[in-house]
Amino acid sequence: MKQILCFSLLMGLSLNAAYSAEPKATKQLTVQKSAALPAHLTTRIQWTQFPRPHYKNEDLKEQNRSAIIRVYADEKGNVTKASVQESTGLNHLDNLLVQAVREARVKPHFENDTATPVIGYQTFSLNLGQDADAEVCSYDFESKNWLAQQHGKKTSFSYRAQPQLELDSESLGGHNRTVKFTFKVNKHGDVKKVKVKQGSGIYDLDQKVVQAVSHSQIDVKRTASTLWMYKKASFKDEIKFNLNHCE
Repeated sequence: MKQILCFSLLMGLSLNAAYSAEPKATKQLTVQKSAALPAHLTTRIQWTQFPRPHYKNEDLKEQNRSAIIRVYADEKGNVTKASVQESTGLNHLDNLLVQAVREARVKPHFENDTATPVIGYQTFSLNLGQDADAEVCSYDFESKNWLAQQHGKKTSFSYRAQPQLELDSESLGGHNRTVKFTFKVNKHGDVKKVKVKQGSGIYDLDQKVVQAVSHSQIDVKRTASTLWMYKKASFKDEIKFNLNHCE
């Protein structure tokens, strides 16, 4: 009888120990790891909506001005902060540039298909305009490949539609300009990784060309020997801007 009683007591103690240990396991917290990636640092920001400061000749105080604005954008391309890195020398003009940047939108940077914030710099060259009566000439995206495509000539690729470019003769700074660039494309024909190989000498002009190409799509004739092209090959094109374009 005493053996049975002792056995019962031991069983009871074991069960109580098991139940008393169980709540401790539920108190363990799962470690949460942040999926946030560090901001992408760049000296050349790509824009989906380029900053467009509006100024008059009197704002420049009778001389050409330049400035560099430091830009912070979130994962969606919204500009969250803008500050003056190098001033125009005029506070009201600096504020005008900062406001234009805040109203623009940055093209998000992706790391392993995950959008990251962007920190970079935007250079502005502000030049005294022409006389009010002078004609301002506008330019379309008439690159070497686009023009050949329109004339039915054989090309390594073709634009599905003419890239949209907003540019006028005042942006040329009084000289003819040429921009040569390369890019890659995904399997859907979307242009990726546009790079300027020969700049015009005016950063803002180069960026407008980059933005126009970045938002375009192309077609490539696929053959057994070119199935790899969408993944590995780079395509190239160039565009010339002549001051006498409208004459």
